[in-house]
Amino acid sequence: MSFAQIVIGPPGSGKSTYCDGCSQFYGAIGRHSQIINMDPANDALSYPCSVDIRDFITLEEIMNEQQLGPNGGLMYAMESLDKSIDLFILQIKSLVQEENAYLVFDCPGQVELFTHHSSLFKIFKRLEKELSMRFCVVNLIDSYYITSPSQYISIVLLALRSMLMMDLPQINVFSKIDMIKSYGKLPFRLDYYTEVQDLDYLLPYIEKEGSSVLGKKYSKLTETISELVTDFNLVSFEVLSIDDKESMINLQSVVDKANGYIFGSSEVGGDTVWAEATREGAMLQNRDIQDRWIDNKEEYDKQEEQMRQEQLKEQELLEKEVNVDENDEWENALKDWEERQGTNYVR
Repeated sequence: MSFAQIVIGPPGSGKSTYCDGCSQFYGAIGRHSQIINMDPANDALSYPCSVDIRDFITLEEIMNEQQLGPNGGLMYAMESLDKSIDLFILQIKSLVQEENAYLVFDCPGQVELFTHHSSLFKIFKRLEKELSMRFCVVNLIDSYYITSPSQYISIVLLALRSMLMMDLPQINVFSKIDMIKSYGKLPFRLDYYTEVQDLDYLLPYIEKEGSSVLGKKYSKLTETISELVTDFNLVSFEVLSIDDKESMINLQSVVDKANGYIFGSSEVGGDTVWAEATREGAMLQNRDIQDRWIDNKEEYDKQEEQMRQEQLKEQELLEKEVNVDENDEWENALKDWEERQGTNYVR
């Protein structure tokens, strides 16, 4: 059995940045991971890519051949991947069976692909069936959408729709959470938005957004949508700052629980590192996100920067000790050699 993440989300939500962060993070904890690019339009990857869908089909080719725009070209590209899907699956199979890799799929940003278009769904379902893969969808949403009540309702509905469409365990994430304080004061605490409960409290703020006649009609529609989301009671959010180690540890712990991953199955000597990290993450899950990212963000940032500097100093001292030990060993070995040769070189 193998394990994987499917990274989805609207354009600008930080999917490729997250995949790059996963590559570095997994390397640090010893987890053998591989990143797969699923976006035929992404020709500037920031991470090492093991399998690239652009080797099979590119958006530029489709747009030129079929005279389509970017969105239509992307839809057509994903549909036409069926012609070479066997070779694509064969490459994924080699990563799973030969390298025992933990996979991360970086998907396109067009929301249609994970709300009502079935191409991606069919690909992952086939991988799930043929390779016995355990998936978890990581749905990234820019935290900026929290600042607008109507947009917040929209992205919550979008998250619910993708959960129903993909039919897989899904973790919804507010990315770039370190920027949330700079967007202005929120009417409610941050955990109100992550827990997605009692959306009725947002209705007065939604009515203020649209004071026109058309705006009032939209506010009624938004009220109905919020009732729908509340009735399902399926959506909640984690928060992520890709540069914050504790935030990354917490999110990866949640993802591992969702897809049933047991640490150590693909780590290379790093299972104890991740075990310690998950214990640390378990303690961080009780941290007040309002306190961390809004009320006392500067203090937390300062403390973490001090800890980072201390760790760097410890690492430098350790490297110096290693170099000293190596030099001592070299000197001793050279002296032994000189004694055996009866020679004393002047150095």
